[in-house]
Amino acid sequence: MGKFDLLNAKGVSRRDFMKIIGATIAAFGLPDLAAPQAANAVEQALNKPPVIWLEGMDCTGCTESTIATLNPSAAELILDMISLRYHETIMAGSGKTSEEAYQEALNDKFILVVEGSIPFKEDRYCMVGGKPFRKTVIEAARKAQAVIAIGSCATEGAGIPGACATGAVGVSEILKAEGITTPLINLPRCPVKPNTLIGTIIYYLTYQKVPPLDSDNRPIAYYGTLLHDNCPRRGHFENGEFLTDWNDPVQKNYCLLLKGCKGPKTHTDCAQVWWNDNTNFCINAGSPCSGCAEINFYNTNSPLYSKHEDAKLPGIGQVSADTVGKTVGGAAAIGVGVHLVATAASGRLKKDHHKEDM
Repeated sequence: MGKFDLLNAKGVSRRDFMKIIGATIAAFGLPDLAAPQAANAVEQALNKPPVIWLEGMDCTGCTESTIATLNPSAAELILDMISLRYHETIMAGSGKTSEEAYQEALNDKFILVVEGSIPFKEDRYCMVGGKPFRKTVIEAARKAQAVIAIGSCATEGAGIPGACATGAVGVSEILKAEGITTPLINLPRCPVKPNTLIGTIIYYLTYQKVPPLDSDNRPIAYYGTLLHDNCPRRGHFENGEFLTDWNDPVQKNYCLLLKGCKGPKTHTDCAQVWWNDNTNFCINAGSPCSGCAEINFYNTNSPLYSKHEDAKLPGIGQVSADTVGKTVGGAAAIGVGVHLVATAASGRLKKDHHKEDM
């Protein structure tokens, strides 16, 4: 059976396959000529076992997010196209059978995906297969071609596990403590976005190297812009219109800054690439951004629905969240704000914030 015979049997058409390849190429700012190379790399992955997926202290949210994607199914792409060899939640085997599959996969060239935080204080927490999860991560990370930490728990040791007495940490701290130099890619968000994970793996398969990363080891393609810059409520922010009363219909689409929105300091593509196959995203659904794409977002952004201490306004600087509306309004009144709004409207705001998902 040919490669695409297998894909067609799984309900993934050539058109859908190339659609995802094209979206990945565009996200990373690569030339269209790279598409055939990327497609070939993924097709070749049908014949090799490159991914081990480990789960530590987590809610399985990143797994659920990934396998729930449709049109085409990300589960089909991950399970069949990149040969996911070990995943405790998805795989049919258990016990001795699953442990044998894991040990076999360790002998191949593989990418390690880690979901969930890792106990650091003692080796009596989070035992998997009779072995501390920390030791399993260390073992796999030493042999992996690259390590991808997905979700906030794995990137920072946050979430509910971070509040426990286990000394939960993210993957980066474990690698640093053990002196492991395997390349690390952080994909924070709670949970990880499927297109971000798939696109990152496709990039690595294509070029055999990690994509361009920021100072937090996040792919710049997905974490290179502030949500605030593409927010559909940006115009209300510029006009000094901030939601203060959830029950006031006039304020329905006002800026959510005073209700705890972390968009002005959160680097993410959520406003451009929506969740659930382009169904929606937090702000469009009326919820302020919690800043989950940032490292240490639980520690720095909690309580999640509390307002910012201050906000940085274009051309004005730092102002208190309590007076941000008055500040913008005052600037507009003297003509400065008018210029800022005009500049933003012409160069930074777009009528269509809904780009096609991967």
